Amino acid sequence: MQKITPCLWFDSQAEEAANFYVSIFKNSKIGHLTRYGEAGAKVSGRPKGTVMTVTFEIEGQEFMALNGGPHFKFSEAISLMVKCDTQKEIDEMWEKLSQSGETGQCGWLKDKYGLSWQIISPMWDEMLRDKDAKKSERVMKAILQMTKPDIKALKQAFEHP
Repeated sequence: MQKITPCLWFDSQAEEAANFYVSIFKNSKIGHLTRYGEAGAKVSGRPKGTVMTVTFEIEGQEFMALNGGPHFKFSEAISLMVKCDTQKEIDEMWEKLSQSGETGQCGWLKDKYGLSWQIISPMWDEMLRDKDAKKSERVMKAILQMTKPDIKALKQAFEHP
């Protein structure tokens, strides 16, 4: 049992979103689905019998998606980081997650449901923590100029003044 499970609040697209996320990541699956009963429907204003929650797993991390209504929206105050080892993986994640969404600076994007994601390379941390402050500063400048991460450009910024 996972001790902490993020719960993602949707208006009415919880099942659709869970299926979307599971379709993107190879090591993922849909878990359990619950529906609004009479008591829950009465309190929430959601129709009886409609999907209330759906659990799903991505890369070993469990999530719950809740159809809670239009009261709350996602913001950039929380995002999900996807660590990609290759440019091919970055390109694939970027394309799939940003489809019908919005792209931003430094590897950030919002998917079509408004959930924020960060597509990153683990080498960023290593480069940014380098003892040579000039190298790490060049990498930070390169990251700040990017939308989708570019590993080749990061390596070039790190290695060449």
